[in-house]
Amino acid sequence: MTVFVTGGAGFIGSALVRDLVQNTDERVVTIDKLTYAGSLENLNVIKGAGNHVFEQVDICDMAAVTALFSTYRPRAVYHLAAESHVDRSIDGPADFIQTNLVGTFTMLQAALEFWRDLEPTAKDAFRFLHISTDEVYGELGSEGLFSETSPYEPSSPYSASKAGSDHLARAWQRTYGLPVLVTNCSNNYGPYQFPEKLLPVIILNALQGRALPVYGNGLNVRDWLYVDDHARALQMVVEKGRVGETYMIGGRAEQTNIYMVKAVCRILDEAFPKKAPHERLIEYVTDRPGHDARYAVDCSKIENELGWRQSVTLEEGLKKTVSWYLENLDWVDAVGKGAALDRRGLSGDDT
Repeated sequence: MTVFVTGGAGFIGSALVRDLVQNTDERVVTIDKLTYAGSLENLNVIKGAGNHVFEQVDICDMAAVTALFSTYRPRAVYHLAAESHVDRSIDGPADFIQTNLVGTFTMLQAALEFWRDLEPTAKDAFRFLHISTDEVYGELGSEGLFSETSPYEPSSPYSASKAGSDHLARAWQRTYGLPVLVTNCSNNYGPYQFPEKLLPVIILNALQGRALPVYGNGLNVRDWLYVDDHARALQMVVEKGRVGETYMIGGRAEQTNIYMVKAVCRILDEAFPKKAPHERLIEYVTDRPGHDARYAVDCSKIENELGWRQSVTLEEGLKKTVSWYLENLDWVDAVGKGAALDRRGLSGDDT
């Protein structure tokens, strides 16, 4: 059996691909354009695996995507390909509209045409999983959790583009009957995260003795989800989830950004005591335009219906993450040329 993973050379996508290739009998077709945040370095550990195929394809290219469906005939699609950095979306929203909206439309339409021609048994078994973010719901107050029925109130060009793609996915299910499921996840962290996101920036800047930039007062709250736990959740949704349903995936680990930065500093203090305390490098910088105060998700539905549970605690995940970066600085050198170790998203009005 064959599955597609779009964006499979990115952070979350590559975690899913590695797990599928190493721990299942699936033939996995990774589809990725290899933009700045996608790298074959993320898939080196499965290089040469007999059940993995890589296709460098732009998901906005209808002819190329249609050809992939015809060639490989997948039983399921994990659609992760997306532009995903809020700061980059503020400075240059056009790429986010193209990839996240046009690309999702292209994947849905190609999947629909393929699905319509399947034999009844294969048609019933086919699944299209659209992977999204909790950022589509806007921001929470000091209490409460996002659920599958929360209203959409996106704040950034990134979250608005993802909100639009969620609506497209649900529309293709309701209007055309395509067997679509949707997941919305909280903040992922872990190995192989492109070194422009918060934790890699903090780790790598600290190693260089550079300032550790923290937006505003650092009290913005996120729910932190270890990426390998997320990859397993996605597989459970494809295998056991109900068509047309949405599932929230979270880590049940709410923490402020400044807590996370200081936790990384404490881990680095143990690894490099001569350079301690790393907290002295923390520098509060002008906040991001439209920076949401708090996200948190209620993942009771996936826990109760599908039996998924996170397996990595925040403390364990942070230690694993820091250790991985310390042991894989060659990976950082190979993939990090497009990273921003200071910050982006200053203007708020660039197009």
